[in-house]
Amino acid sequence: MTQEWKPAPIRRVITGHEADGTATVIIDDIASNIKSTRPNQYSTLMWCTDSAPAGMPVGRDAEDMGARILGTYPPANGTRFMIAEYPPGNHPRRHRTETVDYIIVLDGEIDMELDKGETVTLKTGDVMVQRGTYHAWINRGSVPCRMAFVLVDAVPLGIGEALERDGPHR
Repeated sequence: MTQEWKPAPIRRVITGHEADGTATVIIDDIASNIKSTRPNQYSTLMWCTDSAPAGMPVGRDAEDMGARILGTYPPANGTRFMIAEYPPGNHPRRHRTETVDYIIVLDGEIDMELDKGETVTLKTGDVMVQRGTYHAWINRGSVPCRMAFVLVDAVPLGIGEALERDGPHR
């Protein structure tokens, strides 16, 4: 029987501007927008944007873009920044998204497996740019792996089957 595992808390500090234009911290709290689609595997949304260039409304009443409920994809023409944690012996899921993903391994080690079984091992501090490829994340180690992801919406490749988009695209 697998022991229940919970992700470590992540402090989220968001800056902005007062109505008079001066810089301020508008959020300094533990990120709470956590989702789990597989046992003991979690992702926490830090922030997202609806467009590029991104809007940055002034004032303390601006929307908390880290509180949005998103699926796997960022908003159409936008971005999604999240922290994901993969426990040892996780249940990998082979998938592909129509996004360019900037990935940084913050702690631990993980294998990324591609179409034909090619595997790349990423360790703490390694960076990857994932460009719409089929892949699965597999933690074969003995400690959790924590990774930062920034997904940027991209023009569909038209290759194979990408994950279904949760909302309208373009």
